[in-house]
Amino acid sequence: KAERLIAEGAARGSQLLVFPEAFIGGYPRGSSFGLVIGNRSLKGQEEFRKYHASAIDVPGPEVDRIAAAAAKYKVHLVMGVIERAGFTLYCTVLFFDSQGQFLGKHRKLMPTALERCIWGFGDGSTLPVYDTTIGHIGALICWENRMPLSRSALYAKGIELYCAPTADSRQSWQASMTHIAVEGGCFVLSANQFCRRKDYPPPPDYVFGGSDEEPSAETVVCAGGSVIISPSGTVLAGPNFEGEALISADLDFGEIVRAKFAFDVVGHYSRPEVLRLTVNDQQFDSVAFSSGTEAPKEKDGNNFDDVVSIILNEEIYSKSTKELSSGNALNVESRDRQKERSKSKSNEKSKSRDNISKSTGK
Repeated sequence: KAERLIAEGAARGSQLLVFPEAFIGGYPRGSSFGLVIGNRSLKGQEEFRKYHASAIDVPGPEVDRIAAAAAKYKVHLVMGVIERAGFTLYCTVLFFDSQGQFLGKHRKLMPTALERCIWGFGDGSTLPVYDTTIGHIGALICWENRMPLSRSALYAKGIELYCAPTADSRQSWQASMTHIAVEGGCFVLSANQFCRRKDYPPPPDYVFGGSDEEPSAETVVCAGGSVIISPSGTVLAGPNFEGEALISADLDFGEIVRAKFAFDVVGHYSRPEVLRLTVNDQQFDSVAFSSGTEAPKEKDGNNFDDVVSIILNEEIYSKSTKELSSGNALNVESRDRQKERSKSKSNEKSKSRDNISKSTGK
């Protein structure tokens, strides 16, 4: 289906195609995966096994296939997928250029509601804005677009084509997209799903929760609302609530300059000496193996480097449980500084002993 839509978009002359959230892998709307507080059902576990099997590896054969379609039709792609990383799933956006090069990905930072029990949390290492031949492209997924600090990170990277794959068809979403376009001085391209109950497996294999009764096969469970908005807040295409469709618009990049003449949120309309954002863009892994890192450099005859290290044992570093709790910053000295401080204390003790000896000798 993705390949068919890519071909259709290219035939219209589109240079960039944006797909909805979880377009490949599926958005499990209405499913609880058998979850209740303190337990999960066997049926729900089996449902997750199937969902895990439908996700894709990044990189992987499906990524290669999407890249080939981008190259074949000479279009840039922003594709919503469910990414499988071992046994953890992520709601992810993949970026491709018109040469078929896989540029990279963005993992959803903050899944919403029960999504948090199904998908992992992305980190700051996947907040990219790519400089392409058609402009600077980046994306946030669904409700993380309502996180002001996440948006600011993309604004600071010079985003021009702000992509917002989503699963939200409410009118309030349209207001959010208009606000972002004006706030960021960028074009906003939001792609949403349009689907009916019949697009999901039938009961009892798939029970549609969240409503008093099972929806009929023709019931619309997500009404679309894909939209393209200019930096001035003008709606250029959409929102489409009628069914599956491709919407398109011609973009005048001069609008970005005209909009930012009045309001540049990370430029002349900012106050960095008063308000400032710090983004941790490091990749975090739950387990790090020392053999996979470069050996520390020699310094002053000791195997220490300037890099700050945290060693949680009584000899090097000791803090209370409260100070080590999540969300509190640790002010940790470098090993060199720790060693110097320890040496200084030893010298002071030695001087004290000498003074005591001299005093005793008198």
